[in-house]
Order: sequence, then structure tokens, then C-alpha cells
Amino acid sequence: MTGYGIASYDSGKTKYTVEIKSLNSKFLELSLRLPKIFSEKEFQLRNDCSKQIDRGKVNLSINVEQATSNVKAAGIDRELLKHYYNQLKSVSDELNEQGGNLLQLALGLPEVVKYEEDTVSEDEWKLVEKTFQQAMANFQKFRSDEGNVLEADVKMRIGIILKNLELVEVEEPKRVPAIRERLNQFLSEAVGAENIDKNRFEQELIYYIDKLDITEEKTRLKAHCDYFIETLKNADANGKKLGFISQEIGREINTLGSKANDANMQKLVVGMKEELEKIKEQLLNVL
Repeated sequence: MTGYGIASYDSGKTKYTVEIKSLNSKFLELSLRLPKIFSEKEFQLRNDCSKQIDRGKVNLSINVEQATSNVKAAGIDRELLKHYYNQLKSVSDELNEQGGNLLQLALGLPEVVKYEEDTVSEDEWKLVEKTFQQAMANFQKFRSDEGNVLEADVKMRIGIILKNLELVEVEEPKRVPAIRERLNQFLSEAVGAENIDKNRFEQELIYYIDKLDITEEKTRLKAHCDYFIETLKNADANGKKLGFISQEIGREINTLGSKANDANMQKLVVGMKEELEKIKEQLLNVL
């Protein structure tokens, strides 16, 4: 599901901002953008995210803003510098090599100049972690609100399918007289009304009507729609399950359409298919 959450904490000297964004994805794809001082906390953040987010293409970023810029000067290991300088001077004297900036050469040797690495204290990390949890709570609320909208939408569309099913039941009894009339007219034009065997005609009509019976399809479609609504109310993540149920709903709708043999019923079936396609699109956003 799509989602967005942001939270900030300003201590006066430092401002921490945590932002979480997600797009739809079948799996959890987590991308972190962290300042270097928090790099050692990446595993913990990934673990926390995977516990609270089931799937989605998720981007987590942490931004640190300092109220005043602190310039940290490099340090010099004086003893090591002297050691390198004396060695260089000794070799230079031994080779009778005059000139050359020995001090500059010594400063460029390993471990002479040391830069203080940025680190994060436990107190500072606790503030960032608290901000992260607040951003996650805002993120989850965003997704929950979106989920409520999706739930209302798919419920409404299931309701339309069920309403169309009721209208199908109204149209269904009208089929038999219409089919009887069409067949009778066809036979009258083909062989003449006086040559029609009425008993045989009735037998064939019963057989034909039986092939077009949709009682089982109507019952199963109603049951699948009820099960869909029941599953929708479940607190667990049921996106895949709802997808499977929607496939079964589609199967029954397609069978209704193939057996309808009536223009009005076909229109109702097309309306059901249209609503089902919209439901399937929405289910791509459901966990």
C-alpha cells in the first residue's frame, strides 16, 4: 500500500527528521538513506521496519540539521611524526641528499594525521529512535486511513454485484417464454407449424432450458460475495485471500454470462464484471 509518515525532533542544537514513504509492491523492498553517524544502526532500523511493514517499496530517510556548524580539526600524532621525520632525515643524510621537504613527506605517511570520526551517543540515538517510532505511527495511520477508504469502496462494489444478482433473478423467469417463442417461431418457419411434434418440442425445450439453468451459479456467487465481506472484516492481512475469492466470484459471473441467453441478463452480467475488475484493481493495494 502507499503510505507516508514524517516526524521531527528539535533539541535546539540539533534537529532530527525521519521520513517514511511507500509505494505498492508484492514484497517488502526497503531502502534506507542515513547519515554516516547512524550507519551502524541500519540493521536495527531494517529489523524494526520489517516487523511493522508487510510489503511495499519503502523508503526511509533520516536527516540531521545542526543549528551551528561544528568544524572538527584533524589531530596530529606528534610522536609518530617525529619518528617518521627522523627516519627520513637519517636516510637523507646517509644518501647525502640535500633539500626536500621532509616534514611534508612525514605528514603524508600513514596514521600521522587523524580525523575524529562522528559517533552517535546512546542518548542521541534514543531521541532519533523515538522520532522514528513517531514517523512509523504516522505512516501506519496513513495506511490505515487509506485501507478504510478501500474497504468502503470494495464493499460498495460487492453490493452492486449482489444487487445485479437480484435483478438477474427478476429477469430469469422471463427467459423460458421468450425461448419457447423463439424456438417455436424458428420451427414454424423451417418446417411449418402443422408439422411440429408438440410432445417432442416440449421434451427438447425442457432439455434446453435445463442446460441454461443458473440456480447453482447464483447460489455460489452469493456465497462467495458473503465470504468476501466476512474476510474483509478480519484483522489479519488477507489481500491474497481476497484475491482468490475474487477469482471465484469472476468464475461464477462468467458462467452466468455464458448461460444467460438473454440481453437484459447479459447487461447485468457485464455490470458485475465491470465492478469486479475495479475490485481486483483495489485489491492490489490491500495487504
